[in-house]
Amino acid sequence: MDKRINYLMGLDTETCNGIMVEDKLDLSQSIVYDIGWVITDKKGRIYETRSFLIYEVFVAMKDVMASTYYADKIPMYWEQIESGQRKLVKFSTMYNIFWEDVKKYNVKNAFAHNARFDVNALNNTIRFLTKSKKRYFFPYRIEMWDTLKMARQTIGKQKSYRKFCEINNFVTKHRVPQPRLTAEILYRYITGDVTFEESHTGLEDVLIETKILVHCFRQHKKMEKRLFKVA
Repeated sequence: MDKRINYLMGLDTETCNGIMVEDKLDLSQSIVYDIGWVITDKKGRIYETRSFLIYEVFVAMKDVMASTYYADKIPMYWEQIESGQRKLVKFSTMYNIFWEDVKKYNVKNAFAHNARFDVNALNNTIRFLTKSKKRYFFPYRIEMWDTLKMARQTIGKQKSYRKFCEINNFVTKHRVPQPRLTAEILYRYITGDVTFEESHTGLEDVLIETKILVHCFRQHKKMEKRLFKVA
């Protein structure tokens, strides 16, 4: 491992809604069943990939999983578990490996697209599964970056991107339509493949988000990366 490199962790989650709170089903809280992350750098070189399905959710919460938005992917997941493409593990096992990677690569910055969603979902999950013995997934010393915020300040301001979205109708339904900035549409713009569809699986999606991160840095523009501003 090259200690001169600023290793970054990109992370993406897939979630279902519905956890028991005081013997009642709370459908407003997202809980993670699929998590993928990469160790990369600002140039997009990949040093490590991880992909896990969380046993306590994916298996033990079958009723909730059956009603999740991407329930049709469950058979695919089982095939990938059997082939070794993905690992089905307990949350504690995944979390231990997460910490090992943070320490091994001295991770100080992590990123996700629309990072607030992933951070909240991971906090919900760790609180639920540990009965609030642990309340925050990410250690305090890791600064979280949001590639949605970064893309809005760089790619989203480019005339070529606005034209791309207008031509392909990748715009909001507001009174004054604005270019959409989903990871899928941004990746379509970066690659030129307007038919590309996101996998909506943790590892595959974070690989896309890594490309977005790199493209933002290549613009050499001043931008606010942090999800949470520090006073």
